[in-house]
Amino acid sequence: MNKKNRIFISVQEEIKEPLWLDKVEPFLVKVLQILKIRGQEISLLFCNDKYIQDLNKTYRNIDSPTDVLSFEGDEVYKDEEGKWKCAGDIVISLDTLPVNSEYFEVDTDAELKRLLVHGVLHLNGYDHGEEHIQKGVKPECKMLKIQEKILEKLKDEKII
Repeated sequence: MNKKNRIFISVQEEIKEPLWLDKVEPFLVKVLQILKIRGQEISLLFCNDKYIQDLNKTYRNIDSPTDVLSFEGDEVYKDEEGKWKCAGDIVISLDTLPVNSEYFEVDTDAELKRLLVHGVLHLNGYDHGEEHIQKGVKPECKMLKIQEKILEKLKDEKII
């Protein structure tokens, strides 16, 4: 496998590109380094609530918007740079981002970092079952504990 990763970031056509968009990839690179993940391709889409609600309804049979969805992939291919695993796609609603940050009583930067780490962990086989991060409640499952450790290590990184 390669020593690096490929990260493709896009924004839904109907919404304005965030000013901080160029800071997302360096953050994801650090997350992948902490996890010792190499040779992955990750696709990330920022969208609105309507778009993520349509995805949530289609793929999870839940007719409501959500904050983040992950679609794990497993295709592997080779090119001139080496062998790559298409880890999958992460979709984040920019409409839900400020709602979540208000609920968790954190700034939007901290919440965005949580959603990014959460998505990467899902793409790499982690699952939290029915447990979700709740305000004031320490996580018990492995995935959410790892998520919180990564966020603690990267607490000084700024995206927004």
